[in-house]
Amino acid sequence: MEVEPEEKELKAAGAQLLPDGRRGLRIHGWEIETHKRSILTSSNFEQWEHKLQTSHLPEMVFGDSLLALKHIETGVQIYFNAFDALTGWKKEALPPVEVPAAAKWKFRCKPSQQVILDYDYTFTTPYCGSERIEADTEKHGREQTCEESNGLCWEDCEEKIDLVSLSLKEPILFYDEVILYEDELADNGISLLTVKVRVMPSGWFLLLRFWLRVDGVLMRLRDTRMHCIFSNSENPIILRESCWRETTFQSLAEKGYASDSAAYNDPSVICDRLQIVMQKTQKLRVSGKL
Repeated sequence: MEVEPEEKELKAAGAQLLPDGRRGLRIHGWEIETHKRSILTSSNFEQWEHKLQTSHLPEMVFGDSLLALKHIETGVQIYFNAFDALTGWKKEALPPVEVPAAAKWKFRCKPSQQVILDYDYTFTTPYCGSERIEADTEKHGREQTCEESNGLCWEDCEEKIDLVSLSLKEPILFYDEVILYEDELADNGISLLTVKVRVMPSGWFLLLRFWLRVDGVLMRLRDTRMHCIFSNSENPIILRESCWRETTFQSLAEKGYASDSAAYNDPSVICDRLQIVMQKTQKLRVSGKL
């Protein structure tokens, strides 16, 4: 779904489209941009395997696809990409989901080799976004500095994203969805990481979603939502909610729900049936003192 805003709506909101054919817009001190590219080539695929020190990657990795949000005044950037997400998968290294059908999956990529299924073939990731700061320097202009050296300070908080206000009818100035990676688990389910962004006159909102369905066995949903209101555009506050839900098909069946995988194609419809494993809310105060 792509939304093309009316010029009068952009003007009324103080927004303008990005120049040079770039997809996105500038609004209230933010530059929001998406890139949607094709899947990795075989040579790039091998490079990623080498960098990540793995012989396993999702079937479809959109390595050059990106969502980036930049606060122009402070240089703070929040962005989302497949490589960092898979780095998180590699570091977390969850145990593989036990499923009888998985015995044949281990041969799908390298049939000439016997591979022990000792890795998380679902590519579940704890990834909730990447961060960096572009700092001004007298000699080199803007230069990128990493999160670790600057320490973007996300604080735990009790505040919640107001989803009710977000559901109110408001012009959508920009909307896009970027797929970062996808795997159909040898036709035994789905593993999908996407990020969606929506920009309104009142603020921006995004959803990073990892969705896993291992047919007949398990469903897992890891959502990260971020919301920024434009009322304080000089020193904006970003709320970030992270929620990890999962449950087994057996558990759903015991509660009287359908056990057919076809009933669970849309995670938005059935997320409330999944048990919460972890949930937290944090906020980031964006200012020049970071």
